[in-house]
Amino acid sequence: MEVKAKTPITDAITQLTLVRADGRDLPEWTPGSHIDLVLGPDMVRQYSLCGEPGDLRSWKVSVLHQPDGRGGSVRVHRDVREGETLTVRGPRNNFRLVDAPRYLFIAGGIGITPLLSMIESVDRAGASWSLTYGGRSRHNMAFADDLKQAHGDAVTFVPEDTHGRIDLAGILSGAPPRTAVYVCGPEGLLGAVETMAAELDIDDQIHLERFTPRTRTDMSVADDFDVEFVRTGITLSIGPDESILQAARAVGIAAPFSCSEGTCGTCETNIVSGLVDHRDSVLSPAEREANSTMMICISRAAGPKISLDL
Repeated sequence: MEVKAKTPITDAITQLTLVRADGRDLPEWTPGSHIDLVLGPDMVRQYSLCGEPGDLRSWKVSVLHQPDGRGGSVRVHRDVREGETLTVRGPRNNFRLVDAPRYLFIAGGIGITPLLSMIESVDRAGASWSLTYGGRSRHNMAFADDLKQAHGDAVTFVPEDTHGRIDLAGILSGAPPRTAVYVCGPEGLLGAVETMAAELDIDDQIHLERFTPRTRTDMSVADDFDVEFVRTGITLSIGPDESILQAARAVGIAAPFSCSEGTCGTCETNIVSGLVDHRDSVLSPAEREANSTMMICISRAAGPKISLDL
């Protein structure tokens, strides 16, 4: 794809507008979708689409500059130029918008990006919704002016430098039953929402998206196990220091992957039999309980053997 435009949104956020280099229409996408940008050898990063899903001519992603990150945002901000061609994969959606009588959106910083298309979708449908949007300062909260102008009192801003942090307890406890709660932002916000939702017994109403691995304190010591790849007829022993994905690719099984951290969903694989020690940051508690798919880049068997549809 060609970088059609590179536009500053705030001092720390820039937006790329991408079009197909051959001029053809793009695949359709749904609110909450993201794409992979291939920014260099071994540098693939995931960014939420924040444009209009009905626009088949261009895709837009907004990237926060993180000088101390893993290098992807630095590459976008410093090196990517208008007219440059980038390899793009997707779109994929691990953050799907469900049908609900009402919606509560909670955004922290750059986490506003996947919520933009969701808000437009539910607003057009005439659904009841509200957005609470937090950030370090009002000046650096991307798309704030557009949101306020378009939606008025449905949007509440909580700049930390003037208003402190979002009152999650008040917001979540005040949400009516059957409200779908969508949250995206830094890990501190996501973890706090999960904790509060568990206390309020509304876990099933919460929908989160992470682009960094979830913080876990319950990671058990990795044991050896066998994995059977049913379609290819290969069975391998997986050691404590390797992943199923690494072992599969080492013997030529073309399993797709991207982040290798359990956050993007690219390597999601169907389970034929066996139980899983889920270590990803994508699947919901209900999806984990169903034990039908796993992220083979990070999750492991919870027993001596597992069989996979590969």
